[in-house]
Amino acid sequence: MAGGAAGASHAERFLAMLAAERGAAANTLAAYRRDLAAAEEALGDLAAADGDSLAALGDAWSGLAASSLARRCSALRQFFGFLVDEGLRSDDPSAALPRPRTQRPLPRLLSHDEVERFLVTAEAEAAGERSDAVRLLTLLELLYGSGLRATELVSLPLAAVPRDAPFLHVTGKGGQQRMVPVSGRARAVLSRWLAVRRGNSKFLFPSSGESGHLTRVRLFQLLRGLAVRAGIDPTRVSPHVLRHAFATHLLEGGADLRVLQMLLGHADIATTQIYTHVDSARLVALVNARHPLAGA
Repeated sequence: MAGGAAGASHAERFLAMLAAERGAAANTLAAYRRDLAAAEEALGDLAAADGDSLAALGDAWSGLAASSLARRCSALRQFFGFLVDEGLRSDDPSAALPRPRTQRPLPRLLSHDEVERFLVTAEAEAAGERSDAVRLLTLLELLYGSGLRATELVSLPLAAVPRDAPFLHVTGKGGQQRMVPVSGRARAVLSRWLAVRRGNSKFLFPSSGESGHLTRVRLFQLLRGLAVRAGIDPTRVSPHVLRHAFATHLLEGGADLRVLQMLLGHADIATTQIYTHVDSARLVALVNARHPLAGA
């Protein structure tokens, strides 16, 4: 219908704004597009929706998890804010949207011993300098040693690896760039990988697939296979779990939260603060051991 077409046009303009002004990544834009489409399916023309219809979404989406409902409502609030900013509406009805309470889940963790088993197994397999084994060891060292996101890691350009400085130049979410330190151990493994890597691809981890580089799905599969060989439950393992291990173990070692925020590429310190909950047991033990009144 005509109204729906107009709403779709407004949605595309909103998404174009997110891409151009906020540098939203492709995955983020796809999620917003799905959320707006779901709202349009429930309400019809989004641009003409009023407060009563938005309030009714709580019932229409009652089967959703609280986190999914919160994400959809966040997308709609931003969409209506955009309409007001662009002069396409004089009012913002988004205050009527449901506000579900969500509790951010604590990340799954691997212990120091489990990570060590991972690394020992990968190192043993790479001892013969077989290219696929050296590649897996390099991927593991960069996930755990530098805390890269899976997408950041698999799409690393060869030019991101410096010849002298111990840093990687990483392009993260929203096109934000940061420098990530690479340990001496990881640099040594990187050198081994570059020595056995074949082809002229611009990517550090090339592939014959459409993207030209190793995919996130393949990375996930490789890590789970390594987990089985290392005697670790593969259902507890993913690239993101190793990123969490990097962050948590750094915090345990005394890293500052702001430094951790920079290393992880978090735009908001609130995202990084999840690790203070993960590490709460250590903090309680520290207070009990070091506080002047601990022995009173």
